[in-house]
Amino acid sequence: QVQLVESGGGLVQPGGSLRLSCVISGNTADINGVGWHRQAEGKQRELVASISSGGNYHYSDSVKGRFTISRDYAKNTMDLQMSSLKPEDTAVYYCYATVYGRDGLLDTYWGQGIQVTVSS
Repeated sequence: QVQLVESGGGLVQPGGSLRLSCVISGNTADINGVGWHRQAEGKQRELVASISSGGNYHYSDSVKGRFTISRDYAKNTMDLQMSSLKPEDTAVYYCYATVYGRDGLLDTYWGQGIQVTVSS
């Protein structure tokens, strides 16, 4: 199993920046891919950014050019640097990791979520 804990959320003004961090613990050697989702109030959870097991980076169109995902394999951490923030970026952000289980199927593990509010 894998455990994930986010930090770094809060209130920021439009145009500002914020950095989210996610500490990953447990069977980190079994991790396949990692990333961040977010869920705004009244909306479905959406993928924001991810890093595949092959090292491919993916960003949603809504954050491309403004957000940067990174992973420190030695420290078992993952960050999401968010810049030029907009009110529509307001959401609860969740880090996640996918791991192959003993049955060969991918399991997804989630952090508890952290609030990001972009408002003046």
